[in-house]
Amino acid sequence: MNRLINLTFHGVGTATRRLEQGEDDVWVSSEQFRAMLDSAAVRQDIRISFDDGNASDVDEALPALRDRGLSATFFVVAGRVGTSGFLDASGIRELADAGMTIGCHGMRHQPWRKLDDATLHNELVEARRVLEAIVDRPVTQAACPFGSYDRHVLSTLRRCAYVNVYTSDRGTARPRDWLQARNTVRRGDNGTLVEHILAAERGRYHAVRHKARLALKRWR
Repeated sequence: MNRLINLTFHGVGTATRRLEQGEDDVWVSSEQFRAMLDSAAVRQDIRISFDDGNASDVDEALPALRDRGLSATFFVVAGRVGTSGFLDASGIRELADAGMTIGCHGMRHQPWRKLDDATLHNELVEARRVLEAIVDRPVTQAACPFGSYDRHVLSTLRRCAYVNVYTSDRGTARPRDWLQARNTVRRGDNGTLVEHILAAERGRYHAVRHKARLALKRWR
């Protein structure tokens, strides 16, 4: 498998908290979510992840994943653990005990780019310590909130020894790459999303522009 598609979900089903601006677009119905999983279950080139640590990760996502024999990575915002509408410690442990991977999505769900060193340390190191204390195992993967990163953020993530870092850059990724592009699933997307991603990758003009944009983000 030369390329894979990382699909990212956020909230599933009926929201149990007031959504922030823009969240409604990435909050999918239970029916849409299950249909997307059905499409993913018959492929070998799809990885699934969840951002933010919403309570629906346990209430909606986990049972659907189990029913289909699928696994996923759940990127949790450490500072939200136990607050209304988000996962509590027992929910995070339930995911880990079910064979799911727990990853770090920072402490306060803020863009990592342009943070001062102390705040970035809190987002990458202290947040990880919170999650590791909950699951009693290493947390080795991180996802950039809002897809926000630059050269300084990436170098700091490497120094923190994260094994993989996930972005919101869209497109496909090589399985062994340290930096993994992901594709956010939005309300209204369906089983054709993967084919649209692959078709866009095959377009030569799109591919050149996409690579140039990513190179700029990584070196700014």
